[in-house]
Amino acid sequence: MVIPSFAVGRTQELLYYIREIKERKLVPEFPDFPVYVDSPLAVEATEVFHRNIENCFSDEALELVHKGINPITFTNLHLSITSEESKMINFENEPKVILSASGMCDAGRIRHHLKHNLWRPESTILFVGYQAVGTLGRILVDGKKEVKLFGEEIEVRADVRTLAGMSGHADKNGLLEWLQNIGEKPQKVFVVHGDDDSAKLFTECLKSEYGYDAYAPYSGTVFNMITGEFIYEGKPIPVKKKAARISEVFARLIAAGQRLMAVIYKNEGLSNKDMAKFADQINSLSDKWDRK
Repeated sequence: MVIPSFAVGRTQELLYYIREIKERKLVPEFPDFPVYVDSPLAVEATEVFHRNIENCFSDEALELVHKGINPITFTNLHLSITSEESKMINFENEPKVILSASGMCDAGRIRHHLKHNLWRPESTILFVGYQAVGTLGRILVDGKKEVKLFGEEIEVRADVRTLAGMSGHADKNGLLEWLQNIGEKPQKVFVVHGDDDSAKLFTECLKSEYGYDAYAPYSGTVFNMITGEFIYEGKPIPVKKKAARISEVFARLIAAGQRLMAVIYKNEGLSNKDMAKFADQINSLSDKWDRK
């Protein structure tokens, strides 16, 4: 089982549940199955949890600590730090659980584990968090049967599953409760996370039902917090359904272009010499890639 997991918080939460699974012998065929945490950041974060038990652990976890039980460690837990340790994991043939970052599979060691396991029908890829549109994680969750990793086409034969309840994001009610507990009502609310449709609906709810000045910006939007004015408003970029792996890369290109536009607006007020130099560099790059 390969679990793409965010290094801070989510990985430690999973270790908590895996310890309980082992303690209750819920996998009797493999009572002491090995678990690999393959992410240097996740390993460091886990150590932070250990050093700050009173601040990081819930009341339920603290009850275990007071009984002498470490809630996020157990037998046959392996922490992988070096690249050599990471590579060796996939040479172990016994059934195992691999926790690796990043959670949406767009970077990090998880991509290597997917390359080694996506094509294996006996493997399970378990997603435990939100997968943004355009990410490899979302493509797999949506049922893509073939993906490209490290220049190689990989057939998806593994069982791809999702534990939606593990998401760390608050739902509509949770966000409203948080917002209404702010002492002084904010002058403006930006809805900056989630799929477009969900963000729009929540923004309209904040406006019509709760009287907030709410706005859901697209990527690249620049807002001056001092003057309360928009410097630049990003435009919606529809994600095409066909050729998902191409649209993933194209979405990165669009995001880079939007970032460039935002940088341009930030440089208003430069000397004419510097602005001319900046413009020449952009035009030179455009000339190189312009498909006439």
